[in-house]
Amino acid sequence: MFTGIVTDLGTILSIEDIPAGKRTRIRTSYDTDGFDIGASIACEGVCHTVTAKQNAPEGNWFDIESAAETLALTTVSEWKVGQQLNLERSLTMGAELGGHLVLGHVDGMARVVKREDHPDSVYLQFEATAETAPFIAKKGSVALNGTSLTVNEVDGLLFSVFLIPHTLEVTTWSDRQVGDNINLEVDMMARYAARLAEFTKTG
Repeated sequence: MFTGIVTDLGTILSIEDIPAGKRTRIRTSYDTDGFDIGASIACEGVCHTVTAKQNAPEGNWFDIESAAETLALTTVSEWKVGQQLNLERSLTMGAELGGHLVLGHVDGMARVVKREDHPDSVYLQFEATAETAPFIAKKGSVALNGTSLTVNEVDGLLFSVFLIPHTLEVTTWSDRQVGDNINLEVDMMARYAARLAEFTKTG
């Protein structure tokens, strides 16, 4: 479980093909002694399990492994060495919930279709898939590349957000451009409400 509040910008050190999919090594500012092998870390919004880690003089790092389904459904298959990633460690009991509850289970990808840079913000418009669009509501929450954001407007498959300077400084969003694919996780409350409505209608 996560909150969608990015706490580190990691850098991809290496990517290796393995029988199960891909293994990625990520440099981090996290103290890797502070979490165990098997811990969950959201990387660009995708929940991954730590399989190796080390605090090193040249920089701390941890390894994750991405299975075939993850590669098919998320932007992990597009990652490149040197790329920065939004990172968030899993939520602990009693921690401040600054964003919204995020599972790290990506529902699909959205595509950036418009970017407008303003003096105090950046406007981004996305195109969602037909499967995920019904769960995105105006003024609702959505997790994009692991960042908890508030939806500004919705029009069919299109939805938009505004990014403030702080968000642009501490995440990878300053680099995102038209045509980029984005990991999308809808609000879990919307997902469960839709499922309940489905059963209520059929019942």
